[in-house]
Amino acid sequence: MIDKLAWIEIRNNRILSTRSKGKDTYYLPGGKRELGESDIEALMREIAEELTVQIDLHSIKFYGEFAAQAHGHPDGVMVTMRCYTASYSGLLQPAAEIEEIAWLTYRDKPRVSQVDKIIFDDLKAKGLLR
Repeated sequence: MIDKLAWIEIRNNRILSTRSKGKDTYYLPGGKRELGESDIEALMREIAEELTVQIDLHSIKFYGEFAAQAHGHPDGVMVTMRCYTASYSGLLQPAAEIEEIAWLTYRDKPRVSQVDKIIFDDLKAKGLLR
């Protein structure tokens, strides 16, 4: 089981997604925690590293937990994604391994990982994603 955290940022019914260098699949921003990190510590660190913005600690809210086959891994390797919403400060820019940021709609669902597809469905059902 791969344990990951993700930031859900919605603007104008579009969701912020990232594409890593050399990849063709989009992922919600976030990543894996380092040894001893809480969800919040890992989320704040990953977002600062990948997107050069600071998550507002006091605005962080748990959104949900989702699981699916891990993209690019052998069958049976699952990923669990704990998702949070939060406000931020700074200018969103790709950094570290991130080559591109994009604001995706529900029509872009075929371009994202399996777990992100489940999250897209959930956001669409709640009227948050167009």
